[in-house]
Amino acid sequence: MDLAYQTQGSGPPVVLVHSPGVDSREWNYIGPYLARSHQVITYDGRGTGKSPAPQKPTSLVEDLRALLDHLQIDSASLVGHSMGGQAVTDFALTYPSRVDHLVLIAPSLTGFEHAQPFIDWMAQVNACAPDVDRLVEQSLSGPNYRVTMSSSERDFLREMHTLYMTRVFSEWKSFEVIWPIPPAIERLEELAARTLFIQGTVEWEDMERIAEQFKRVQDIRFEVIEGADHMATLTHADELAGLITAFLARG
Repeated sequence: MDLAYQTQGSGPPVVLVHSPGVDSREWNYIGPYLARSHQVITYDGRGTGKSPAPQKPTSLVEDLRALLDHLQIDSASLVGHSMGGQAVTDFALTYPSRVDHLVLIAPSLTGFEHAQPFIDWMAQVNACAPDVDRLVEQSLSGPNYRVTMSSSERDFLREMHTLYMTRVFSEWKSFEVIWPIPPAIERLEELAARTLFIQGTVEWEDMERIAEQFKRVQDIRFEVIEGADHMATLTHADELAGLITAFLARG
């Protein structure tokens, strides 16, 4: 296993999959809370934190499978944030017997077509490349980071984002991510795991459209954290951890 990972606590296993643009430290506040009752596994996705940079097209689903195999975990509850949520959704569709519960925090969705405002913003961010400082500032000026960037977590988020962008332009040899076919958006009715969908109220409008798609899931619960943006893992960690713990405790 070449990905950097950490474990803490004991009990039923829970794997936390972080957002792009940061690393496993985004779980610094939530991990210890969940570890009171669970074995918590966090890891740096390929090219982030202390994990090696991608040298060829990457499958986030297969990286997660390889980690579970390495740890000899047959099944676990999965918590994914942003693209991490996209990855665990695709994992649950690909390996349903290996997922006990599914928690999605402001997730992306494979096959989802974003609205023009988000596409335009991403184009503005990408136009800053390869200037890392400009990339970071443009990216973190997005409306989905307003709360975090006016909070005490601002410098922590900027530090993780800067490390991520620096590694992208100095170490990454491949930017291609391989997703399962057909895309998850066409298969949401097949999700078998009990699912919790959590979002803040300060987000791109696309998040509401993604939530609408997830209403097709057989057994799903929706929660909203008032006043949270895309990085609720940093600014609203206690409330978020409480929702996750209560959901997992329901069995």
